[in-house]
Amino acid sequence: MNEVVYRCYLAVVALLALHGVHRLVLVVAYRRRRPDPALPGLQSHPFVTVQLPVYNERDVVGRLVDAVADLRWPTDRLEIQLLDDSTDDTAEAAAAALQRARRRGVRVSVVRRPTREGFKAGALARGLELAQGRYIAIFDADFLPPPEFLERTVPHLVAGASMVQARWGHLNRGENALTRAQAALLDGHFVVEQPARQSMGAWFNFNGTAGVWDREAIQAAGGWQHDTLTEDLDLSYRALLSRARFLYLEDLCVPAEVPDNLPAFLAQQRRWARGSVQTARKLLGRILSARLPARVKAEAVAHLSANLAWPFCVLVGVLLPIVVLTRGSATLGRVWLDLPVVGFSLLCNAAFYRAGGARWRDLPRVLALGVGIGPSQAGATLLGLLGSGGEFVRTPKNGGGGGSYAVRLPGLPVEPLLAALHLGVACWAVVHHHFDTLPFLALFGFGYGWVGVETLRTRPAGPVVAPTPLEAVAGK
Repeated sequence: MNEVVYRCYLAVVALLALHGVHRLVLVVAYRRRRPDPALPGLQSHPFVTVQLPVYNERDVVGRLVDAVADLRWPTDRLEIQLLDDSTDDTAEAAAAALQRARRRGVRVSVVRRPTREGFKAGALARGLELAQGRYIAIFDADFLPPPEFLERTVPHLVAGASMVQARWGHLNRGENALTRAQAALLDGHFVVEQPARQSMGAWFNFNGTAGVWDREAIQAAGGWQHDTLTEDLDLSYRALLSRARFLYLEDLCVPAEVPDNLPAFLAQQRRWARGSVQTARKLLGRILSARLPARVKAEAVAHLSANLAWPFCVLVGVLLPIVVLTRGSATLGRVWLDLPVVGFSLLCNAAFYRAGGARWRDLPRVLALGVGIGPSQAGATLLGLLGSGGEFVRTPKNGGGGGSYAVRLPGLPVEPLLAALHLGVACWAVVHHHFDTLPFLALFGFGYGWVGVETLRTRPAGPVVAPTPLEAVAGK
């Protein structure tokens, strides 16, 4: 039995090491990237529609409208659509900013729907039906586009690009340990992955916000669809299959908030993981059967299937304590098989986030957070494998204040139990001089403990299953 457990453990660790190899490939491609292309000349200003999909965003909607109204673009060639599906007083919170924009001559309309059907995808589709612009910019509620955003993106669309994506920044990176770790995780994607894929000639995706589309590319791809929870990823790959051309601008940064508490962060990550797997189920067959270069297919498979690593990460977390407790001195030599592989995988991930700008002292916390969210992400991945759709639980943001909304995930977290298991086995390893496994037991134990304790500590009272005003949580 011990032999079977050990072989399973080694096989899973080897699979995760392959995931690490892919990240090294991305780092190498990132190092070889070229600067952003020169800005094409613009003979005239085309009409642009800016869409702002919001749902219960009283804390940030006003500053969003103000920021978009500050975009440098002729007011007679610009319209702003506030796509408001809110069920609270977000409309009242936006009213003053909307009036300020109108006084400046900016064309602003509020689009409300009788139901939230299709969630964000449904709101964007309805807005597109009413939009006058050839080019469609999209910003989520917590983003603050710089005034030059349209000036630096739209000329590329006029020159032939189908979609232009800007890099995300982080307004509250330094707020606490969680926001610093999240910023590093996101920078891995926006600073390394996206430029690397562009450098490789592979496909990369629109990230749902801080980007501009040619509406003809949206329509040619079949429009916004809501059978996955990542409508942006789904549309991106359908558009690329329709021969759309995407451009990523690394030097154009649009700052936004990252969640400042664990439940909100986990809700966001679960939606992304579940939706990504749903998109893989939906489109990988079409991608593999299309006439595309091998590198494009290979990177598309790696990208869309990346979340399948989460169940294996959890499996390692479960098997590691068993292996430490059962292999004994007779099999201790086997450590020279698994220790280098585990270490290599962790080093690959460290190199990846370091390339994204993470500080050396922050890397242990970043890796621990990646480990700690594993059970939650694995559950979301399995849900994505089992079916399409699901509820779009948006991520509450507080606008730099105390925050008016809370999110509560269903069920009780398993992370505290896993943390206790790893830390208990770590103590056993110290007593029996199995020091080789201590770094990994400590990493898993700390990651699970951090996520578990913070999830319990920040759980709001009451039956909250979606971002809901705090006064409703408190029963006011």
